[in-house]
Amino acid sequence: MSTLLIKNISQLVTCDDSDRVLTQVDILCKDGFIEKLGPNLDATADRTIDGSHMLCYPGLVNTHHHLYQVFSRNLAKVQNMELFDWLKTLYEIWKNLDSDVIRLSSLTGMGELMKHGCTTCFDHHYVFPAHAGDLLGTQFAAADELGIRMYCSRGSMDLSVKDGGLPPDSVVQTVEEIMKDSARVIEQYHDPSYGAMHRVALAPCSPFSVSADLLRESAILARQYGVRLHTHLCETKDEENFMLQREGVRPLEYMERLGWIGKDVWYAHGIHFNDEELHVLAKTGTGVAHCPISNMKLSSGIARIPEMLKLGVPVGLAVDGSASNDGSSLMEELRVAFLLHRLNSSREAPTGYDILKMATRGSARLLGRDDIGQIAVGKCADLFMIDSRRLELVGSCYDPKSVLGTVGVRGPVDYTVVNGKVTVEHGRLTTIDEEEIAFQANRKCDAYLAM
Repeated sequence: MSTLLIKNISQLVTCDDSDRVLTQVDILCKDGFIEKLGPNLDATADRTIDGSHMLCYPGLVNTHHHLYQVFSRNLAKVQNMELFDWLKTLYEIWKNLDSDVIRLSSLTGMGELMKHGCTTCFDHHYVFPAHAGDLLGTQFAAADELGIRMYCSRGSMDLSVKDGGLPPDSVVQTVEEIMKDSARVIEQYHDPSYGAMHRVALAPCSPFSVSADLLRESAILARQYGVRLHTHLCETKDEENFMLQREGVRPLEYMERLGWIGKDVWYAHGIHFNDEELHVLAKTGTGVAHCPISNMKLSSGIARIPEMLKLGVPVGLAVDGSASNDGSSLMEELRVAFLLHRLNSSREAPTGYDILKMATRGSARLLGRDDIGQIAVGKCADLFMIDSRRLELVGSCYDPKSVLGTVGVRGPVDYTVVNGKVTVEHGRLTTIDEEEIAFQANRKCDAYLAM
């Protein structure tokens, strides 16, 4: 049994059903869950933290990432490319992935996420070079080393350049190979229990790099095992034109024909849905992971988030891959999302608090979880705290619900707690030597990019 007591929190934003802001309250965490919440709790714990002057929030939940891309960010040759050319160029790097790249990029990317208040990471990994080893096992081990809650995906591609797709032959597999390994990964790593630290989804890469058979078989297998489905969809106009030429239908109709719609499905990006398609998403409960910084960098467009939220489409927030974001801070994503939609939609834009709810409750909903994304008794003890006395926050904390979107937070948070354990303290990761990991990661990145 492990216990953590946080005393006298100045302002606590619960993101619960009542949208409460609590003042001068304590939280008692026991064995990874919130056991008590209220003022002046009569309790003792293995560790006590003084929450005076702290703003406290539910841990942020990242719903789409490609952690391996940490080792291919900020490359000059791709900075002005759009998605298809960008992918074709970077696949020539990504085909050289190995377990060391996966471990160190995962530690780096998830470490950055956690330093900025993220407590759950979903990663969409779909590049599996032959003989690279158990890459998802490597990711889960890295997550355990950091202490972050991890949701991996068994991604896949079966259409290479010779088949009309984008990736090289060396990173695609047959449908049979993919289905066999997908079943193995689910059976070995997926934990459906409440409060699970490890879960698995099935996530073929995108309609333009996988076959209809792969999409259809993945949906069947996922529902046999009760796991979720994820892929990229409607990210660019090029994708839309590609699908119209190849299949004669728009991307969403194509996916719907193959069983890819419903409450167990969420798409990354979802920029180019039309009015009718937004209503289909809302009616079926099919979700969208919003990746504003990536969409801006690749000139992909602006997702219709205000309309999605009004219609009731499930929407979460995500950083996307580090090669299309150049970072792994969901905190930064939160403010950019707020500002982007204010610019594009004016009074119709979501508020700063709406964006916070998107990054917490909304993201948890996409992942099919009701145990994270809010601070309430019985929920997972996942949260972060920021000292309200910071110079850059002077005069801005009168509305703690919106401040992360409107003002934002520069630099790491003061504390991150995952599963009732302190994983970031005074802005530093507690479970790894940051300088040593950075040294190892830079050395591996140099060798990887030189291949």
